[in-house]
Amino acid sequence: MNMNLRKLVLGSVIFFLFVASKTLTTTDYLNLPVTPYEYNVSLPNFYANNVANIDNSPANNPITNNGATLGRVLFYDKNLSLNRTVSCSSCHKQSEGFSDSRTLSIGFTGGTTDRHGMTILNARYYQRGHFFWDERALTLEDQVLQPLQNTVEMGLTAAQISERIAEQPYYNQLFINAFGNNTIDNERISKALAQFVRSIVSYQSKYDVGRAAVNNPNQAFSNFTIQENQGKQLFFTPIPQGGGGCAGCHGTEAFVSTRPENNGIDATSTTDLGVGGASSPIRQNLVGTFKNSSIRNIELSAPYMHDGRFATLEQVVDHYNSGIQAHPNLSGILKDANGNPVKLNFSTTQKTALVAFMKTLTDNSIANEVRWSNPFCQTNLSFTGTINSGGFQSSNSILVQATSQIQNSSTVNLVSGKSIILNPSFEAKAGSVFKAQISTCQ
Repeated sequence: MNMNLRKLVLGSVIFFLFVASKTLTTTDYLNLPVTPYEYNVSLPNFYANNVANIDNSPANNPITNNGATLGRVLFYDKNLSLNRTVSCSSCHKQSEGFSDSRTLSIGFTGGTTDRHGMTILNARYYQRGHFFWDERALTLEDQVLQPLQNTVEMGLTAAQISERIAEQPYYNQLFINAFGNNTIDNERISKALAQFVRSIVSYQSKYDVGRAAVNNPNQAFSNFTIQENQGKQLFFTPIPQGGGGCAGCHGTEAFVSTRPENNGIDATSTTDLGVGGASSPIRQNLVGTFKNSSIRNIELSAPYMHDGRFATLEQVVDHYNSGIQAHPNLSGILKDANGNPVKLNFSTTQKTALVAFMKTLTDNSIANEVRWSNPFCQTNLSFTGTINSGGFQSSNSILVQATSQIQNSSTVNLVSGKSIILNPSFEAKAGSVFKAQISTCQ
């Protein structure tokens, strides 16, 4: 064994002994407060009173601060995908209204999902409590585990879910905090994830400020422009009275529907049967119907529809204005007195006003709310390079120029919870490729 190889082996042993001997705690991985954040949001009175009876939270899984904290970590943990590359947040991004700006989401091996990734905002206020576009999950607790086991999305088996979580050193205390002991199983995992998702509620938009100052939403809002108030009137006024009838499917202060609907984007359903095709036998009366999510923060959750076909709100309004097709299961709200698809015949001014109103539902605090953000320590150094000449002997910590313990054109990745301390015998030889990543939790 030549001297360089001996040095390589010795250095590698020293490095891995050092890492193995380091006592890692939750704070090496996660930025979590000592006292958990409050996850039962305090809604304005007009809002809280309106949605009190449509909350789908089950009696055996109320939101707790420790439960939602655990759910937050699970939501952002890439260890819950087979190759550890994606998490729930990969398809439900906080900066995009907890939806996905891509038409179809990307799974753990680069494959695409069958449908657009819908927003999970205000999920707790869909009274039916069924989830996915086709409502195949009867509860949120059922829904949250299915993407983890989907062969395109995250790729785990049911058994692997709890195994993966048990492997991570930071979950032991989180499960104790949430459930009283450190037992890890899929039921608890689903409950924690569901608690976190239900906690994500939008309530600080321009609309909320105006709504809090009046007795009912039909009154003019003093903080709205003339255009926004006009759009609001069109939104809430039924179609026969000259409005858009939008509130018929996007009702309550949560702006959610009560049931799946067909909105006439196609005349027939062939490749995607929606709710009707989610069970066997096919339910013909529900073919082409889909669950629709809350339209709060709709400005941030483009593209739109179950297949992401509309890129802008203007295209959505154009569809309802003049593009509704006569699907056999078209929603009754979208039919005229003769049973034909309605045509709103809005002017350009009216269409623009309707879009302006929908943008008042944008709650910019969602994108920056820390209790719903990624809790994992973020990499603040990431460097890849090749040593072209000479060698480098490390100091006592990784710098941008350091370091590799592999030579002869091999590649090494060094990742740490806080920092990586290197024995001075480490050397990187000419031709080596090295990658260093240091993440910090202060």
